[in-house]
Amino acid sequence: MNRFRASWELFKASVTVMSQNKVLLIFPICTAMLSVCIVLLFIVPVAFQPTGHSYSSAQHWETVFNSVFKLDPNHTSQAAASDDSPRERRTNAITRVRPLAVGYFALMYFITMFSATFCNVVFYREIMNALSGQPVSILDGIRFACTRWKIILMWTLFAGLVGFIIRNLEQRFGIIGEIFMKLIGAVWSIACVFVIPVIVVDEEASNPFIVLKKSAVTLTQTWGESLIAYAGVSVGGAFIILTSLVWLAAWIAMASMLKLSWLILVGFAGWFLGIIVLGYLSSVASQVFRCALFLYASQGNLPAPYTDDMMALAWRTRKR
Repeated sequence: MNRFRASWELFKASVTVMSQNKVLLIFPICTAMLSVCIVLLFIVPVAFQPTGHSYSSAQHWETVFNSVFKLDPNHTSQAAASDDSPRERRTNAITRVRPLAVGYFALMYFITMFSATFCNVVFYREIMNALSGQPVSILDGIRFACTRWKIILMWTLFAGLVGFIIRNLEQRFGIIGEIFMKLIGAVWSIACVFVIPVIVVDEEASNPFIVLKKSAVTLTQTWGESLIAYAGVSVGGAFIILTSLVWLAAWIAMASMLKLSWLILVGFAGWFLGIIVLGYLSSVASQVFRCALFLYASQGNLPAPYTDDMMALAWRTRKR
């Protein structure tokens, strides 16, 4: 019960920071919108390239498909003799993406990753300001991130390369090798937990190797706290979800007793919308707590409204 109470307090403390600095809720939305815009800027020219056919015709989309994927003629002739549908034949005959398309979509992936990392630096910097009692401003965060553009660029290239290597090796090995590479990917993800806070706080982090090392070292300093605290923030959100399910069940029971089917739909729609909002708030809360935990690891104390008592849970942690 003490552990659950502390977990709930962690969640409430994160929500308190968000309620006092409502601008923080805008950052993830802006990041998502920017990513969508970048993807559309790359996808639309490919999807609506001039082909001499109407955009609503099958010939247009066939041409677009062939401009991206290269087909194996031998495999295509063999597939034509099979009983598969035309779509299945085309899918089975794909050997690889065309080199030009690979470069094009790799550029899209890189720009999307860079913009997401840049926005996260803006977001985390303003979270740090909120935790230290300073004003939160989107423009100030953007100006700050512009001063870190070199390390953001280098980290984007490094992280993208590592991610590509891990995914590529997963596809080349058998089931054992795939499991092993997934474990490597999990270790990589854990080691990168504090990468963005390091970029924000540490001006001496001049290359991605230093950034990764400092992130991993910071994590080892709060290993026990990190595990239980992240679980704690999730437990707080899970508790609300379970409570909402009880509310939904009671609502449906009441609507059934009144024989009002439309009331069931209204209740379910309201519950579904609430779950979406809660998921978003929980996501932002976890980012807020990640910054607080980073400050706890680097400075030895938690910023308000977090307290050391919240972290004094049952798990024994590494001493500093």
